This record gives sequence, structure tokens and C-alpha cells, in this order.
Amino acid sequence: MGGRWKVRIRPARGGFPPVCRVASHPMATNSASTFAPADDGVYVIEIERFHGPLDLLLHLIRQQDIDVFDIPIARITRQFLEAIQGIGPGDLDQAGEFLEMAATLIRIKAQLLLPRPESDDDEDPRAELVRRLLEYEQIREISQRLERAEADRARRRVRGYVPPRPRAVVEETPLETTWDEVYEAALGVSLPESRVSEHRVTPRTVSMDSRVALILDRLGRGAGLPFTSFLGAGENRMHGVMTLLAGLELTRRRAIFLRQTAPFHELWLYRREDDDPEVLAEEEPA
Repeated sequence: MGGRWKVRIRPARGGFPPVCRVASHPMATNSASTFAPADDGVYVIEIERFHGPLDLLLHLIRQQDIDVFDIPIARITRQFLEAIQGIGPGDLDQAGEFLEMAATLIRIKAQLLLPRPESDDDEDPRAELVRRLLEYEQIREISQRLERAEADRARRRVRGYVPPRPRAVVEETPLETTWDEVYEAALGVSLPESRVSEHRVTPRTVSMDSRVALILDRLGRGAGLPFTSFLGAGENRMHGVMTLLAGLELTRRRAIFLRQTAPFHELWLYRREDDDPEVLAEEEPA
């Protein structure tokens, strides 16, 4: 095919991928590099959208009836680079895939130009690109087939219309009584009694001072007693709580110390050897 291919790219409204079309005929090499805009400000070029670099590359190959298994890398690389010349500096982020494909084409072109040893094991540098093109073409054909099936189904089977169900007509029942009878019936209705939860406060029947005196009286010097030995048979839970508080208070005064061999085992109370009743009395809170 003679002449030089002229391509111009204009970013789509939503950004890249660009909208463009390769000219259907080769233009002269001395033609102008710009095109006169139409009335709406768009270049006088028929445009279409290419969804990624593989779409553009496949378009260049199929338009020229090139065998995908024998791609002329030099010609396709030149046409691909001409197609992406219109990418501006602000479109580099969105045009990364196109630039990556251009680098791949240049690399394959360089590998084909370099001398290679005559060996059957060497793979054609174009093999990976051919595989990607065939996979993309297959996926695109499946996508187009599904779109056509969806459009065909939309033409044949539209969404059905289901009429709303009629509402049942409820007839009003006339009131067969007088307002005086309703008022008398309302007076006869007894309101339920409000249930107020009662909380009984149990008076403290034992003081902590008496439990402190009990512990000091029963503990001898160096001797130890279990905590349960300070609770009598007729004493309730309050006696146990006050006895524990008394033991903690005496521990704070350094009059006794507590010991427990293992968690949840019996708590033992021991009297210290160096305690002084006068010192203990001074340490008692006022």
C-alpha cells in the first residue's frame, strides 16, 4: 500500500482511550499536518473509539488484511506510533497502556533486527504478541455476540405490564349506639394497676470495727486461720462481706497479711510478728 498513513487522535469526553480512525485511504506525504475543523469544532475526520492498545493494533492488522501469525512488525510499529502521536502531556497517565504497547512493538522490532543463532528452540519474538491479539479478538467477538443477543432479546421480548390489583371496597359500618352509652362504657373500664418495683434496703447488722476486733482477737502471733473460720453458722452474706473488708483494712494497717496458695482456694489470714497495738491504733482512721 502506497503513501503514508495519516492519523489524528482526539481524547474522548471522559478522557482516554482516544477517539480516532485511521484514514481509509493513504494520503500524500506532502499533505498538511493539520485538518480544518468543522462547524462544531471537531476535525473533519470520521472517528471511532478504540478500547485500549490491543484494539487499535488489531484494527491496523485487520484493515490491511495482514496475517496475524506473520505480522510485519516494522510497518505496524510505524503506524502505531503515528496513531499515538496526538497524545498530549496531560494524557500520559491515561495513555500508559498505549505507550507500553508501543515500547513492546519497538522491543520486538529490535529483536527481529538483531542476528539470532540458527536454532529450532528460539521462539519468535512476535509469538507473545500474537497470543495476546488472538485472545483479545476472541473476547471481543464473544462480547459483541452477547451484545447482539441482548439487543435481539430487547426487540422481541419487552418488559411485561402487570396491571395493579384492584383494592377491596370496605363498606362503612354504621354506629348503632349513642355517645352516652360509649361514655358510660369508658367510665366502667378500669385501668391496670401500675407495678412499681420495690427494693428493700437491709440494714447493716454488723460493723467493720467489730469484725476487726474479732480477727485480732482470734489470730495469735505467727498463727494463721482460714477465712471461713471467722464466719459463724447463723451469719449471713453481709457478715462475710464485712469480714473480708476488715481483713483488707488490717492488711492496709500492716497488722496481718493474706495468703492464698492457688486461685479460688481457701484464703488464710496471718498476724504479723512486728505489730504494735499502739502503732495500730495510731494508723486507724479517725
